[in-house]
Amino acid sequence: MKLRHYHHHLLLLLLCCSFTETIEPISTSIAVGVAAALTGFLARYQNIFHYFQECCRPEWISFNKTALQADLESKLFGQHVASRIILKAVNGFMTNDNPKKPLVLSLHGWTGTGKNFVSGLIADSVYKEGMDSRFVHVFTSELHFPHASQIDNYKSQLQQWIKGNVTNCERSMFIFDEMDKMHPGLIDSIKPYLDYYDKLDGVSYRKAIFIFLSNAGGDSIIQTALDFWKEGRNREEMELKDLETSLSLSVFNNKKSGLWHTSLIDKNLVDFFVPFLPLEYCHVVQCALSAMADRELEPDLKVADQVARDLVYFPKSERIFSVKGCKTIDSKLDYYT
Repeated sequence: MKLRHYHHHLLLLLLCCSFTETIEPISTSIAVGVAAALTGFLARYQNIFHYFQECCRPEWISFNKTALQADLESKLFGQHVASRIILKAVNGFMTNDNPKKPLVLSLHGWTGTGKNFVSGLIADSVYKEGMDSRFVHVFTSELHFPHASQIDNYKSQLQQWIKGNVTNCERSMFIFDEMDKMHPGLIDSIKPYLDYYDKLDGVSYRKAIFIFLSNAGGDSIIQTALDFWKEGRNREEMELKDLETSLSLSVFNNKKSGLWHTSLIDKNLVDFFVPFLPLEYCHVVQCALSAMADRELEPDLKVADQVARDLVYFPKSERIFSVKGCKTIDSKLDYYT
């Protein structure tokens, strides 16, 4: 019997059981028989439900390194440093059956450089439902934590949200967007969940993933990129060691950032500070061509070139880096196509 027939059979059994309270006493034996049949069916085919509704099981949560690597190589442009870090960090964490702490990534760079996009790629590689998975949770500072006067309430709510979701599924992912707009001190409320604890109140957080997205530190990254350009050095020569120290210090000392003087940095609980470099003209062209492909349009290099040329670049005289990265590409395509 095919799977859909099993499912149909189960629905019929459930329907029959719903009428057991209204049947005559003489029919009790029939109800008992139906119940017995249902019990046997559920015992034998209990895993069927895992294929119809997302749950915290390998059928729905299973890391695909090949897919993540392919996406990073073909869909993320101009971010050779970030790509290497993300692939190694996520792969190392997801293939470790006994991690000592959750994976904590802090993604930094100017707008339009790919931070949110990469978060989606990570989710796609881990969860069958990607960003639509009920085990992926996104917090936006201005939406979820708008009022400074309510910070104590936010701390309590945030702790309960994380505890409840990790209790429900240890492979939960939490994405905190706009960290540069978060009230300083708020994120420290989840510090215990990111630390090297086996369990807290009976809950293990060691298999969860936490991703922080922030524009803070972007100026530090841009300065390094400009220094490389002025020295005539190849962009691809840049390595994490050229960026990480100045980036972490910049974020830690930024009073307008949610990571200002945070214990997460002070106690070395952030596994990687991931720098996203400012994008150049050639990267914007790639973004435009990729956007056309996503819309199932014929790639048109002339249109992509026009879209890229019309963006604002800096420094003004040399026009090296795109001010908004690839953020406005979609809307620009609406105008040119």
